[in-house]
Amino acid sequence: MFVTNAGDYYLDDLVVYADGAVDAGDGLTDLDGLRRRLASGRVATTLEEGARAYAHRVGSWRFADVLGALTPELVLGEVADQIDRLNERPDSAARCRQAVQAYLSDMSEQNRLAVRESYLAIPEHLRIFTLGDMDRKDFPLRVLITELGEQVYGDPDGPVITRRHRDRAVQYFRETARAIAGWQATEPADGPARPHDPTVTLAQTYYPNGWPDDPGIHVLQNDYASSITVRGRSYPTVSHAYWALSTGDPAWHDRIAAAERVYDAVTLAGRAPRRDGWPGTRLAVMAELLRAKFAQHPRLADVLLATGDARIVCTDAGSDFWSAGPGGTNWFGRLLEVARSEVAAARTQPLPGEV
Repeated sequence: MFVTNAGDYYLDDLVVYADGAVDAGDGLTDLDGLRRRLASGRVATTLEEGARAYAHRVGSWRFADVLGALTPELVLGEVADQIDRLNERPDSAARCRQAVQAYLSDMSEQNRLAVRESYLAIPEHLRIFTLGDMDRKDFPLRVLITELGEQVYGDPDGPVITRRHRDRAVQYFRETARAIAGWQATEPADGPARPHDPTVTLAQTYYPNGWPDDPGIHVLQNDYASSITVRGRSYPTVSHAYWALSTGDPAWHDRIAAAERVYDAVTLAGRAPRRDGWPGTRLAVMAELLRAKFAQHPRLADVLLATGDARIVCTDAGSDFWSAGPGGTNWFGRLLEVARSEVAAARTQPLPGEV
């Protein structure tokens, strides 16, 4: 968008938030505030020939051969739609498609007029995208909302709508609905694209007085007291093993592995020298340790499997590399998902010929 000031135009972002707040270049407002700024010209929808425009830290220019396609009402309509989408509500186009389905279920005049009303509520420049059909565009909709004997809505050169036109439009919507239903019911050959189970959040939890008898999902934490044996050595926890293996110095390794608490192991590791190439190998090491943990402790593997196919999001897992959140890559959660898949595969009945 362009914000105007003293006759000049400044290119800026129009930021929309789920709670209805809008940042229109000079502070937060709402839809009514944006409407006022559009009416005053502070947020521009028309561009003056020859006016100076600026893009911050990029450059400036003057407008020539100006062609503007948006009006204040169209901008407001787009913003309102975006607020709906951010809140996972149907936007104006989705409400129109819902109205069509209601009409197909009960082809009353009242329902047809409801389709017309919902169609006209879509920002005009976005109506052709409502059906997602770049061949027919919104023509079937315009046929449906046009009275019989009148020229098709929105096209002065279009046909006069007859009963046959209307029937063909209805047939189009019915066939499209069947095709969409069939597509939605078809699962990819190798399984769903998204998890069925809700996301599991694993927050780092500390028990200074010792772990409870049933810590639930927190047994998946690296700090949980579950000894593992890898590479011929035993460690009290995955955290002990990870930090001990992070150093190439045998003396530091043994001190970290023998630390009484995870906190002590981490503190010692902070003073120890890192193994050469550690950043490039740490993922493989953590994956090895998690495999050992769940292979050597079937009860903990059961807890992991109980998460189903959920995405596992780990917070406060030590660093942005391991944790989720702003800037985080959630590698620990992702490795838990890999380990879960491997446990499930190991427990699956082998196929003929498999060892």
